[in-house]
Amino acid sequence: MIQTRNKSIATKLTAIEQDEIKKLIDAGIFLNNSDFVRQAIRDKLNEYKVINIREIPKPQAKKEIKQYMEQHNTAYVSEIAEDLELDLDLVFNLVDELEKENQIEETGN
Repeated sequence: MIQTRNKSIATKLTAIEQDEIKKLIDAGIFLNNSDFVRQAIRDKLNEYKVINIREIPKPQAKKEIKQYMEQHNTAYVSEIAEDLELDLDLVFNLVDELEKENQIEETGN
């Protein structure tokens, strides 16, 4: 069993914000204030993703991009960069090289 430790965050809301939340609770959309706040936080966290950029040698990055394209057939350069945690400009340049060398098919850029 995994146990998590819950933490509280205190914040102040305007009367208008509190009234709007109350309307949503009264409409049955949320159970209570805490339910609303937890869902609002989850929604906001889902909007953002921190991407770690790996610093690897160019030949290694090129090899990984080629392998990625062999597995995925088609992909946008931004997807490749995100999934492989590589710099977007580097991926654009290497994809262009790989396409010119006929090592991969054209991507969706």
